[in-house]
Amino acid sequence: MDWTEVSIITSSEAVEAVSNILMTYGASGVSIEDAKDFEKLTAGKYGNHGEIVDPTSLVHIANGAVVSAYYPNSKNIQAQVSEITDQVKKLASFGLNPGPAEVQLSAVEDKNWRTAWEKYYHPVSITRTLTVVPSWEDYQPKNKLEKIIRLDPGMAFGTGTHPTTQLSLQTLEVVMRGGEAVLDVGTGSGVLSIAAKLMGAAAVHAFDVDEIAVQSARKNIDLNPVAKDVRISANDLLKGIHEHVDIVVANILAEIIVPLVPQAFDNLKAGGYFLTSGIIKDKYELVEQAMVDGGFKVLESMKMKDWFAIIAQKPKDED
Repeated sequence: MDWTEVSIITSSEAVEAVSNILMTYGASGVSIEDAKDFEKLTAGKYGNHGEIVDPTSLVHIANGAVVSAYYPNSKNIQAQVSEITDQVKKLASFGLNPGPAEVQLSAVEDKNWRTAWEKYYHPVSITRTLTVVPSWEDYQPKNKLEKIIRLDPGMAFGTGTHPTTQLSLQTLEVVMRGGEAVLDVGTGSGVLSIAAKLMGAAAVHAFDVDEIAVQSARKNIDLNPVAKDVRISANDLLKGIHEHVDIVVANILAEIIVPLVPQAFDNLKAGGYFLTSGIIKDKYELVEQAMVDGGFKVLESMKMKDWFAIIAQKPKDED
């Protein structure tokens, strides 16, 4: 089977949202070239997060980003592209700059499929102990503390390279001590659920409204035996969910975090943590106020580029 590569020229801040749109429309995979990944590139082949990069990409991407998705050839591809373009342009209504939102199409032969992925994805050190590794890489921990998350980047967005995903992983590392029950809302690739298990979570239940993301997360879970008991469900945020957990983590857009606040509060134990990422700078105050109004205490905020994460806590019984 041959494929069509659909490339969206967009902004760095909209990369994850554009990836989500492409996956929603049935993409068989996503690759990302982001100019911000090269901002602090020093001599040699390693990027500023430890990843191996392709220096020739600098010639093509001086600013902004290109998100590419791969679809099986079909007579409906033009209609799909038209709908995708409309959805990308609508990101402006959520406070995200979609950039040029230009679309380019090119043919990809089936025999070139695997090499198309491998040129974009290599091991990435996300935190002091977590490294995200593509499923085809023969990579082993460099020391006793390093923990490996194996993912197939062709399945879904949220593979660890975007600031929002990195911030989410860092917030988990801050609050987790082991033995926690965790809800992962908007799981995407399942990377946060896998990380939670690596950090010692006793139980993890992951949710995503997109059935494609649910399937992708399941496949990535299978690549990581430590996460074999993670439950994954298709669900709209935490609607209809009544659990009693220690942590709720969500890497989603700010406007979606706001209605999640009361649902997270109801599902958390007293003293439990609500960890949120996906918050663009202009939307930070909106989310922070929603947290406070919803009964949470904001303990800490973390920033990477133009993105924020928030660590909030449900009051303890004695508070």
